[in-house]
Amino acid sequence: MEQPDLFLCYLRVTQRISQQFRIHFGRLDLTFPQALVLTVLGEEGPVPISVLAERTGSANSTVSGIVDRLEKLGLAQRKRSETDRRVIYVCATDKYRQLRDRAATDVSGYFGSLMSSMTEQDQAMVAAALQKLDEALARADEREGRTEEQG
Repeated sequence: MEQPDLFLCYLRVTQRISQQFRIHFGRLDLTFPQALVLTVLGEEGPVPISVLAERTGSANSTVSGIVDRLEKLGLAQRKRSETDRRVIYVCATDKYRQLRDRAATDVSGYFGSLMSSMTEQDQAMVAAALQKLDEALARADEREGRTEEQG
């Protein structure tokens, strides 16, 4: 049996996932990056911009712009630390939690629902393959002297 072209397969999968996310979160008037930031906030609670950037694989400046737009939508807010006034945390608002409940999902939940159509064995194979790809990419970054924060 002939092996599929892995790169083309990867491109098709990422394109389809992106399209599914755009459609789903577009119904909520959110972009995928906004939904991703909100998912991290919903799962991890108040966190600094640097943590949001690390968790979403984005630059601090990119996440800061996303948070600005989410604040205007009333879905996130910045709060100064009570113990160190230099530190600013970002948190999800009640309005976001209501939106998430109405949509019955966030990014990780929606991805999980996409994966749930597969057998447990296939889910495990996909998870293992993605883990191996992530590790290979991390090694390539290390060889080239890049860190996750640099992107």
